[in-house]
Amino acid sequence: MATSFKDAIVGTVGKGIEAVAGFNRSRMKDEHDHPFLSGIHRPMAEELTLADLRVEGAIPAALDGSYMRTGPNPFAPDPAGYHWFVGDGMVHAIRLKDGTAEYRNRWVRSHDVERLGGPAAAPGPRRGRSDNVNTNVVGIAGRPMALVEAGSYPVGFDHALDRQEYSNFGGTLDGPFTAHPHYDPATGENHAITYDATNPNELRHVVIDSAGRVIRELAIPVQNGPSVHDCALTERYVVIFDLPVTFSMKALLSGFRFPYRWNREHKARVGLLPRSGAAEDVIWCAVDPAYVFHVSNSFEDARGRVVIDVCPYETMFDGGMKGPNGRSQGLERWTADPATRTVARRTIDAAPQEFPRPDERFFARDYRYAWSLALPETEHPGFVSDTRLFAHDLVTGAKQVRDFGEGRYPGEFVFVPRADDAPEGDGWLMGLVIDAAREATELVILDTHDFTGTPVATVHLPHRIPPGFHGNWIPA
Repeated sequence: MATSFKDAIVGTVGKGIEAVAGFNRSRMKDEHDHPFLSGIHRPMAEELTLADLRVEGAIPAALDGSYMRTGPNPFAPDPAGYHWFVGDGMVHAIRLKDGTAEYRNRWVRSHDVERLGGPAAAPGPRRGRSDNVNTNVVGIAGRPMALVEAGSYPVGFDHALDRQEYSNFGGTLDGPFTAHPHYDPATGENHAITYDATNPNELRHVVIDSAGRVIRELAIPVQNGPSVHDCALTERYVVIFDLPVTFSMKALLSGFRFPYRWNREHKARVGLLPRSGAAEDVIWCAVDPAYVFHVSNSFEDARGRVVIDVCPYETMFDGGMKGPNGRSQGLERWTADPATRTVARRTIDAAPQEFPRPDERFFARDYRYAWSLALPETEHPGFVSDTRLFAHDLVTGAKQVRDFGEGRYPGEFVFVPRADDAPEGDGWLMGLVIDAAREATELVILDTHDFTGTPVATVHLPHRIPPGFHGNWIPA
């Protein structure tokens, strides 16, 4: 009864807030040239199934599975108060088998999309006021799953994207999930730091076992409702980022759909949570103000310090309210010392960049290679507007640059090992490249030993897939 009473109060208050926000949103200027709804970001208007795609080069025979990527693709675009991070989720899947390729895209079957006249909502449990899922797609316990942070449960798919079902991992997940769980190859577990937009005083450490069931859900007290997009992992610790982007009721009431803003009063810190520890065991380490979306990798050094490679920003969401903004500080190495409770920052590469990816078989362990997407030297209203990828050798300090050429914009590239037991970094990189002039897209497969050379294979798609967030290779 107490829970029902609380839910009723929260629901009533929420409806009042939504009414005020909706009124203020209706008074916003209609922006027909919204940078995340126009140009290369213009949403797709239909679902496609395309077989026998043209392949240039040869798809490696070992690649039997799907490259899946998700991102925002509003079903009924409305620029008033729109932020890139809140668009309706769409999953794109390119199935590779026996050297051939086929493509499918499907909106995530949310109630949000159904209410707008879209496809019928998928079955499965829901939580939160929105069931939009738009940020990442990963394999968990052998099943492709689309993910989002701060609210909705994940959505499970088959490789053809025809069967969708919301999932709370067999009833074992009580709270929210994340867009960035991290798989530990040593244990078979996935670790996540999650948060709920409606509960600003709590984060959770969630652990999923190899069978896809939640075996730990630990509440961790915080203040101000920090936005925690990613986390990190070492042999002994889960790394928590409590940084100065926090929930803003003012932004929400003003009509903005993404109510998180830079908060100068919120102290930046990195938490080291022992994997099986209690909330009071978190070792909080002060760090200079910055914001981090994504981690490359993390590990412990010989002195017991926690080394975390990140792509930080000087500030974030401190100005425009349409998408990410703020000066990129490149690729940095943060070293958190549990003895002194401090974090030392060192620049690995000052060039603006995002979406760092390692060889995931070495996650939570010392590693050598990382790949990332270049960002423009100056802020761009559409964020994704550079034509280059970077390859980093973190041992020698060497950096390679691949430029796809004018008007050709890559997204995040993911590493796929040549074999399960291949040496670190021996394999392929794959990701989508938009050809703006042709309004087309390519799935490009690169050999890591010839990063700047001719692609191993290029799968040609006759339409433009808008820039999205995260993709992964999911074996069949």
